[in-house]
Amino acid sequence: MSLTNQVGIYMKNFNELGINSDILKGLASLNFETPTPVQEKVIPLMLEKPVDLVSLAQTGTGKTAAFGIPLIQQSNPDKKHTQCLVLCPTRELCVQVARDLESFARFISKLKILAVYGGARIDQQVNSLRKGAQIIVATPGRLKDLISRKAVDQSKVNYVVFDEADEMLQMGFQDELTAILANTPKKKNTLLFSATMPKEVALISRKYMSNPVELTIGTKNAGAENVRHEFYLVHQRNRYAALKRIVDNSPDNYSIIFCRTRRETNDVAHKLIQDGYNADALHGDLSQAQRDQVMGKFRCKNIQILVATDVAARGLDVNDLSHVINYNLPDEPAAYTHRSGRTGRAGRKGTSIVIVTSKEQYKLRLIEKKIQKQFIQCKVPTGMEICRKQLVSQIDRVNNVTVNNEQIAPLFEEIEDKLGHLNREELIKQFISLEFNRFLEYYKNAPDLNATSQPQSTGRRNDQPRRDSRPELHPKNTFTTFSINVGRRQGIMPQGLIGKINEIQDMGRIKIGRIEILRNSATLEVDSRYTAQILGVFQRSEINGKTVNIEVAKSKGAKKTYKGKRKGNFHHKGRKPQVA
Repeated sequence: MSLTNQVGIYMKNFNELGINSDILKGLASLNFETPTPVQEKVIPLMLEKPVDLVSLAQTGTGKTAAFGIPLIQQSNPDKKHTQCLVLCPTRELCVQVARDLESFARFISKLKILAVYGGARIDQQVNSLRKGAQIIVATPGRLKDLISRKAVDQSKVNYVVFDEADEMLQMGFQDELTAILANTPKKKNTLLFSATMPKEVALISRKYMSNPVELTIGTKNAGAENVRHEFYLVHQRNRYAALKRIVDNSPDNYSIIFCRTRRETNDVAHKLIQDGYNADALHGDLSQAQRDQVMGKFRCKNIQILVATDVAARGLDVNDLSHVINYNLPDEPAAYTHRSGRTGRAGRKGTSIVIVTSKEQYKLRLIEKKIQKQFIQCKVPTGMEICRKQLVSQIDRVNNVTVNNEQIAPLFEEIEDKLGHLNREELIKQFISLEFNRFLEYYKNAPDLNATSQPQSTGRRNDQPRRDSRPELHPKNTFTTFSINVGRRQGIMPQGLIGKINEIQDMGRIKIGRIEILRNSATLEVDSRYTAQILGVFQRSEINGKTVNIEVAKSKGAKKTYKGKRKGNFHHKGRKPQVA
């Protein structure tokens, strides 16, 4: 049953949703006044009767309060056993969700909410669990470990919530989720919250849920409504220079820049810091203490730009980002949905920017189809345009500054003495030049960084790879089989592996044979003439946050090859071969 268009009554405030007075006091202390659409629909539905629910809504739409408030209200603080499980893909999201639930329940005595996740001492978590917790918020891997140690009793669980279900499945937690659900009572309610609806999420709803209500906020699998999607077409050599211009063209920029690998994240952050930007990096090599320090600075805006990998950014809770900038696109189109969902949250407008080369334009079409939104092509701004934008911003700051006459009065005579020789026009020029000269100097004679789409005289769409520049291979060419240490658990898909191969420059058309993706590994067959290049592009790179090791395995012989757009045979263990 779908409620996509059936629940359209918008409540004026939380008092009308059936929430009890203790929780309302907690919401009032947080300055919660008007519920979001997902809260208006989910909260009354869950409070009215037990229900299995699939809720599709973008990141930042208030999903935590939507499921958290009913869970708190329907938990019994007088009983210490675990009544609700909330599963999150990352420890950061796990901690954030637990913290939010504690805030909602701050006026309910004896209600215990406990976060358990990897990276923390498991013995301490076991001791905390022994004291009792009505609501457990957990990452799948750690919860499975605790269940195997018999530290968690799931026999009386009434609710199981999958938060960011698509992310958990993309990260390869299918087996853990299955094991956890196997230990829960048959008579329970399962709630699934997700930004997108891939096949794996639909499979969970069919297999583990009873006649679930499907509630969609917006359009299924679509991008957030408040986000504008832009792209800038540049040459590869100009990618970083274009990034700086995009940032400089938004003087009040408060953004996350997404990179594909830890190395790239460090490189971009280091360059930005060297160039005087208020930036820092967030990636998997940081300790939890370092990560917390970086995020603390970013949340209070001591850091203006955060450069991050997809894995490191999962679970971040920052509501007022002005921009998300994709320095490189992710391997999977679904990952773009989560990236862009970091901006345009809590009713605010945001912008998601993509920097692409002409060879990468075809990826935009795939993402457009996924998010059901169109990218707007923008021109990398000229130096003069940036200088004008920065000048206007500085003048606005001067106009809006609050003058404290009382504090300035004792110093005013000395100030007037030093500046009295300047007339009005000279004073304005001196003042503006103080901050503005560096932009004028840097962008003096700045070149045009915009690339043009490839010509259409060949009858080929601009977003498709060139065919005429890739020589045909003799059909008797053999394949080399490569083995890599990433698989389904790391969210690998055939398109991602092909994307890495496409990063090889000036090699012509590289033929690919069979691709087989297993749980923690994958094999792929590539034209043997490019063995060195394949080893080079994959070795020590990162895919979805995991460092890749690649080696040559025994070849299985020639298979059906790719032509043109490199489509061919893919095989997932347990599935029929399919075309990317």
